[in-house]
Amino acid sequence: MTQAGIDARVFNENLAGASGQIPFIETWPEIWLTDPADEGRARALLRDYETTPADSGTVFCPKCKEANPANFETCWKCGAVLR
Repeated sequence: MTQAGIDARVFNENLAGASGQIPFIETWPEIWLTDPADEGRARALLRDYETTPADSGTVFCPKCKEANPANFETCWKCGAVLR
């Protein structure tokens, strides 16, 4: 969301492993927007993300030349922008 200019915080992103120990609804990730006026754009971004098929290819980092999955936006090794 930050790359789209929307300030947001993600909560519960690491709780999936706790499913079964606590109610599953308590383990779902939550996105909290700083500015409620961004809700429409945020929902559109999420909808686009959910409907875009995963790209199974590989993209190479222009900075360190490391191979990254094609759906990565930044290099896992050096953090450079891939697109």
